[in-house]
Amino acid sequence: MRNFPILARYVFPLILTGTMGYSQTKDDEALRRKAAKIHEKVLTLDTHGDVPTHMVSHPEFDIAHEHDATTGSQIDFPRMKKGGLDAMFFAVYVGQGPRTPEGNAQAKEKAMKLFDLIHTSVKNNPDQAELATTPEDAYRIVKKGKRAIFIGIENGWVTGRDLSLLKTCYGLGARYVTLSHTSNNDICDSSTDPKGPEHNGLSPFGEEVVAGMNRLGMMVDISHTSDSTFYDALRLSQAPLIASHSSARAVFDHPRNMSDDMIIALAKKGGVIQMNMLSGYLVTQLPNAERDAAMQTLREKYGDPARLSEEDQQKMYAEFRELRKKYPAELATLEQVADHIDHIVKLVGVDHVGIGADLDGGGGVKGMNDVGEVGNITLELVRRGYSEKDIAKIWSGNLFRVMKEVERVAARLNQPVGHAGR
Repeated sequence: MRNFPILARYVFPLILTGTMGYSQTKDDEALRRKAAKIHEKVLTLDTHGDVPTHMVSHPEFDIAHEHDATTGSQIDFPRMKKGGLDAMFFAVYVGQGPRTPEGNAQAKEKAMKLFDLIHTSVKNNPDQAELATTPEDAYRIVKKGKRAIFIGIENGWVTGRDLSLLKTCYGLGARYVTLSHTSNNDICDSSTDPKGPEHNGLSPFGEEVVAGMNRLGMMVDISHTSDSTFYDALRLSQAPLIASHSSARAVFDHPRNMSDDMIIALAKKGGVIQMNMLSGYLVTQLPNAERDAAMQTLREKYGDPARLSEEDQQKMYAEFRELRKKYPAELATLEQVADHIDHIVKLVGVDHVGIGADLDGGGGVKGMNDVGEVGNITLELVRRGYSEKDIAKIWSGNLFRVMKEVERVAARLNQPVGHAGR
């Protein structure tokens, strides 16, 4: 399907020398060959990458050139090609700030800059990537040997309280909106706001947002939202929901992860949960008083990031990166991520799980720490007995099925009165 060299030359040397420590037996070699063949054949899609935010804080960063994850970035076009990652949703992420007319205007301004960055990155590299808004786009682009770049919005605060901005963002290519981030907003409650619930789910405005997304054909993303928000969105949406980067609470108990009851309800309505790879949601982080004190000092130094100038935001991000290097997080493993996939497949079947690694947004695990290593995911799935058909569903088939259903629902909702059902 792809117009680039066989992945065994590129992806699987990484596996042989990587952090996963697999023994090199004849059986392993057979599995690697099988995985390489499958990985080259299926269309691979990651539904959440934060490289646009990295580009804002690193104006010198060139996505067209290959970098090293140790320098700070986990995503670029050459490593996507090398790792065999065909498509990715680039996130237009805006951290929650003041919910005022001024704050809402600032959120819109930041979002538009991120949209422009994504469009410019693709426009300036027509030999490497193209924008995609449909599954058909992705297949067409990948067939030409390019990366298919979708756009998703992380944090519905981007819309402020202006529903017309949904249509604007759709016109710019956004095909999902994560309703909230780590704090409550005017749309809904977050799963991690320290103040607790504000709306007990969706607000009345949030209900309008979900309905508007259904009419436009935008996927409603419930990653980061509270349990009550999830159930409200599930009840109100006429189309399936997605969790663009979440994991299973039964495997690791964290409010950002989804309970079994939530996953079952999501699946019954045809939705999909995309596996997150942020270690804080996968393994217990060991206490470190020195690190926590340093992080708190830095937070107090800069205050609310949303109120900072772009220059000060870049300084803040740089200092946080240095602290993370000094006090590295306890990384989960790719095997632990696969445990979440196994659990969900046993719970609701293979039709309701995918990949949303959250690279450049804190994601990355031992064995899969940048886009050059995504072949390791396919290898781990092959090791666990997943068939080529199942792996194709996990990589893109399930998410594309939801996209098509969301489009179908939008077409039905926009039919002239009297034409429905004809």
